[in-house]
Amino acid sequence: MNPPSVVMFDLGKVLVDYDYGIASRRLLRRTRLADAELRDLLCTSPLLRQYETGVITTEQFYQGVCAASGYDGGLAEFSLAFADIFSEIKPMIAMHAALRAAKIPTWIFSNTNPLAERHIRACFPFFSNFDGYVLSCEEGAMKPDPKIYEVVERRTGCEGAAILYLDDREENVAAGLARGWRAILHETPEKTRALVAATGLPTG
Repeated sequence: MNPPSVVMFDLGKVLVDYDYGIASRRLLRRTRLADAELRDLLCTSPLLRQYETGVITTEQFYQGVCAASGYDGGLAEFSLAFADIFSEIKPMIAMHAALRAAKIPTWIFSNTNPLAERHIRACFPFFSNFDGYVLSCEEGAMKPDPKIYEVVERRTGCEGAAILYLDDREENVAAGLARGWRAILHETPEKTRALVAATGLPTG
């Protein structure tokens, strides 16, 4: 089998680590909620899903958090506290650099939101070095919804085994495998690099 033609990278927990607890701790003193309640609101609530599928704007997300938590800070303060929760996973970024050096097309394929995307783009130079981006907040659908996988195929011009896809969530990987993609469940950088190398692609 030929090597894949394009590599799709999930973002969170694959290229960058994140911790919504950081945001919760920063915002907590200005809310009426307990830490666990605020963390749930920020990272697992329907409000976040609406934001990450583009149903609501950043301003509306902020207003929703304020209404649900009593948060009394301004939008700028909230935005920084909510978005500055990421750190690079350096071995994966090095692998991406090796793929780029070999002229392998690479894309970001992520469930994310505008505040996170803007912060990562501003703070982590690697993020600008991709051929394209398929983001849930821009496409109106989240993985593992088949609709957003169709966007990947349409935008890249690839399908089936031509696509190599890396993601840390089993349900998202399963959705890729169901379309015939070569999909890897990311557990550690070492495991993922070995599995990518086995497809015939460089990993650095």
